[in-house]
Amino acid sequence: MVDSINKKDKKQAKPDISREKSAELYAKAKTYFPGGVNSPVRAFKSVYGTPLFIAKGDGSHIWDADGNEFIDFCCSWGPLILGHNNVKVREKVIEVMQHGMSFGAPTALENELAELILNNNQFIEKLRFVSSGTEAVMSAIRLARGYTKRDKILKFEGCYHGHSDSLLVKAGSGLVTFGETSSAGVPKSFADETIVVALNDVEALKEAFNEFKDQIAAVIIEPVPANNGLLLQTRDFLQALRDICTENGTLLIFDEVISGFRIGFEGAAGYYKIKPDILTYGKIIGGGLPVGCYGASAEIMDHISPVGSIYQAGTLSGNPVAMAAGIAQLSELLTKGFYDELHSKTEEFVATIQNYATKRNYKLKVFTIGSIFWFAFTDQEHITKADDIDPASMDKFKKMHRELINRGIYLGPSGYEVGFISSAHTKTDLETAKRAIFESLDLVFNEK
Repeated sequence: MVDSINKKDKKQAKPDISREKSAELYAKAKTYFPGGVNSPVRAFKSVYGTPLFIAKGDGSHIWDADGNEFIDFCCSWGPLILGHNNVKVREKVIEVMQHGMSFGAPTALENELAELILNNNQFIEKLRFVSSGTEAVMSAIRLARGYTKRDKILKFEGCYHGHSDSLLVKAGSGLVTFGETSSAGVPKSFADETIVVALNDVEALKEAFNEFKDQIAAVIIEPVPANNGLLLQTRDFLQALRDICTENGTLLIFDEVISGFRIGFEGAAGYYKIKPDILTYGKIIGGGLPVGCYGASAEIMDHISPVGSIYQAGTLSGNPVAMAAGIAQLSELLTKGFYDELHSKTEEFVATIQNYATKRNYKLKVFTIGSIFWFAFTDQEHITKADDIDPASMDKFKKMHRELINRGIYLGPSGYEVGFISSAHTKTDLETAKRAIFESLDLVFNEK
């Protein structure tokens, strides 16, 4: 089928879709919100056109305010592993909403979702629900500091852990550095408590622990770094990280806001068979609604108030609507063969695209793990560090994104963002998407 596509058609750019209503909404939004958006990446600064204002989602498809229909590979940035508007999730939410939407008090739903998670996750014994991934990570950091009675945190360049002050830092110059603030408004004193090293560099890690012996409370890492490209790490590196933390009395935090429940019910910890000390999860545990959680052993978690001295609270934590959505979604993920089928679908999709690009000598590598994929315009077989990504390659993604939008395929509006496949993506969806990707790649690589 691939080679039967007419060559003339492959190189013919499609006209831009209508964005008249989205443009009107964006113009109005700019009078209400900074940059017209409530999260920076939505502003389409890295791609062509104005942001698309989404009006509806169902299954693997979304529709914008102008009525344009897209096969969606953003999936609300990952948590919609069952697709949009899943019937079982929707019905559970409606059932619960009829009895009230917020109480600021305990409900049985919190117990039910916690039991569902803990009974099927060997790496945590207790957890605490919060309202976002950022809040989960922020709380995990405080827990690590309070538990170890140390102040410094070590993170890796290229991993994103939300926008809390101590983690919104980037590497300075040198093998091991104190972080430099990557946002105005973050005091230098906060960054000075954060050490930043390169991913996949055991020597830099050892040097950091030698230089700051007995000062590092926790090392935090995305075990599947997926916020700055898909920077897949080796199991050997993650095991070395585990061993170094153990030797130094430092807690290891796996930030699994993206990878958790995505690459398996036990996330990257289960995939690599490595036990961190603290785990953080995001919106996937609430069917895409605003929720997160952090968990650890009972011994560590019992340092959290009200039983311990480390304070953390949240008025909307354990919100019944989010708990209901999470119960429905995670129950589906536990269905026999769910992940095998999803991963097989993703592997075939990625392999076909990679084969198409390789046969034509296109400088493209599609990285994948579980149901996550990432288009990298490179000929490198492995990209494990942020510095391995050529910023100039983003121009090719920008052109590809435009062509895909015009062909009814929606990806996140940045070449550094990953894509996701859900159980709602049908064989027809994926065949349609592949054809659109082939045509878009032909245009990108054969542009005069």
